[in-house]
Amino acid sequence: MTAGKVFVFDTNTFISAHLLSHSVSNRAFRKAVAEGTIGMSSDLFSELADVLFRSKFDRYFPNDRDRQWALQNIRSLTRHFFIVERVTHAPDPDDNMVLELAIASRATAIISGDRDLLGLNPFRGIPILSPGGFLNWPAN
Repeated sequence: MTAGKVFVFDTNTFISAHLLSHSVSNRAFRKAVAEGTIGMSSDLFSELADVLFRSKFDRYFPNDRDRQWALQNIRSLTRHFFIVERVTHAPDPDDNMVLELAIASRATAIISGDRDLLGLNPFRGIPILSPGGFLNWPAN
């Protein structure tokens, strides 16, 4: 892990990374872990847990134990940051928590497949990249 680099993932990218082990999102997640720290906030983790337990993911997580494992894996591979500033820049208000985490963690990049977030690229000088774009992005 390289000190100083912090990457922020949105909820959908976190979940996509844990659904299929060879997905682009999973490879982006592994790259972020290898190159730095993945930021997490209480708000983002709560949303992640809520979304992960939706019935539409039953075929990927046949029981609660599998979902709990995914949450524990994410918790063990992320660093918690406290939100220091609230923002209202995102077209979807739910996306503001990602921007707030990026500010609090002084993120190197935000990784998201969300068109609304990608449309804000860059946000306060922080690149917002798709998972595929992040794989090809030199974070040096």
